[in-house]
Amino acid sequence: MIPAYCTNVHPAEDLSGLLAQLDRYAVPVRNRLGWPELPLGLWLPASAAAELAAEPAARHRLRTELAARGLTVSTLNAFPYGGFHDPVVKHAVYRPDWADLRRLRYTADCAKVLADLLPADAEYGSISTLPLGWRTPWTDHHDALAGAALEALSMGLAGLPRPIRLAVEPEPGCRLDTLADAVGWLAGRVDPDAIGICLDACHLAVSFADPATELARIRASGLRIVKVQASAALHVERPADPASRAVLAGFAEPRYLHQVRELAADGSVLAADDLAEALDTLPAAGPWRVHFHLPVHREPASGLVRSTSDVLRSILAALADRPEESPHLEVETYTWSVLPGSPPADADLIDAYLVDGIAGELAWLATATEPAGVL
Repeated sequence: MIPAYCTNVHPAEDLSGLLAQLDRYAVPVRNRLGWPELPLGLWLPASAAAELAAEPAARHRLRTELAARGLTVSTLNAFPYGGFHDPVVKHAVYRPDWADLRRLRYTADCAKVLADLLPADAEYGSISTLPLGWRTPWTDHHDALAGAALEALSMGLAGLPRPIRLAVEPEPGCRLDTLADAVGWLAGRVDPDAIGICLDACHLAVSFADPATELARIRASGLRIVKVQASAALHVERPADPASRAVLAGFAEPRYLHQVRELAADGSVLAADDLAEALDTLPAAGPWRVHFHLPVHREPASGLVRSTSDVLRSILAALADRPEESPHLEVETYTWSVLPGSPPADADLIDAYLVDGIAGELAWLATATEPAGVL
């Protein structure tokens, strides 16, 4: 299948703003690629999702506007609830969590909208969501509330006119930190026809997990890989090196949380919840992986750090062995505005930078997947 790009890279939080952003970026990206249609991984903040879910006419308008622009939607990103481009996001992106009924209402709204946006030939629609919530404060009571909310969502999905599946996305530091955590919590607890896994390649890389092992774990559990987010993390081989630390400091920005994992000599993995914290607290005796979504098609300018695009390639190769699984594929690089070296606040420069970057990622991914038979 042709990869989608996730629109959470854009700050629009209402329908008119969303359409303006699509005209500004998505249509030029499609034109740059020369594709007749461009798939989107649409981000709808809670306010926009509620408005669309309540108004059939608004959903019809959105579908019509998308079609007029040569844009299609088979997957939504319902991880950020709203405010994803606030000056400081950090832990706020995990609120409300799945123990809070607002998360259930938001996701149900997204499912109702997606059922009306799906292309006629789509086998199913997918919605990626957070891994329950941040790990603290989280108790057995939170687990019970989240389990009840996911069961209620499954029942709601069954009543929709088109098949919609939820994709739970494990992330470092959360209640479901790793793919192993997600499989262990979900398997036997949720309906696998309604709820499965969102495999984010950046998050998997940060955990230092082996892609083939984790894919086998998911398959053995009976859960589906509903969605794959094509993303790359930041890898630094010698984090104690002063020059490497200086480069890393450039990635320690204030908007998003950049969890860090260090691979110790004994094979254990040490953790810090943000890059600035890691620079102060981790021993830096082994390599680091940083949760900073890098463009998948190019390496960082400094040779002292690299991307984990090799992990993404391994995932794509492993998926090629099971083409019948056909998960949705989405590029999710939301960090263009905070990357070191991003352009100053000049509208024309920013527009060209984003269009070039998004088109470059999609072209790279299309090339990377085509020989493996994923498209």
